[in-house]
Amino acid sequence: MKKIVLCGSQKFIPKFFELEKKLKDMGYEVVVPKEFIVDMPKKEASLLHFDEINKDDVDALLIVNETKNGQENYIGANGFAELAFGFYKQRKIYLLNDIYLPYEEKLVAWEVIPLKGDLSKLQ
Repeated sequence: MKKIVLCGSQKFIPKFFELEKKLKDMGYEVVVPKEFIVDMPKKEASLLHFDEINKDDVDALLIVNETKNGQENYIGANGFAELAFGFYKQRKIYLLNDIYLPYEEKLVAWEVIPLKGDLSKLQ
């Protein structure tokens, strides 16, 4: 079984839980940010989530990048920080949708894989 950590904006919370169910049905172990489950201070929640990304048994990150405020494939500060840490930890990194154009150069250089909504493309 592979372990995937979901990352991204709180604005997409319903999508996180939809993806968690789909991925579990596909046989993955899934980590959702604790702050989406239990109310806690942002600093504590961020540290806990980075701890999850840092664990040796994590195979990949899935960045939930939906449209936000008219920006397609949005990746905010939180999602990008998690993505960058995952890159540093040499995790495979997937985008749920396509490349977020403001970060295109980095995302391509870091070999981030856009799924374009198709979870069957997870390797």
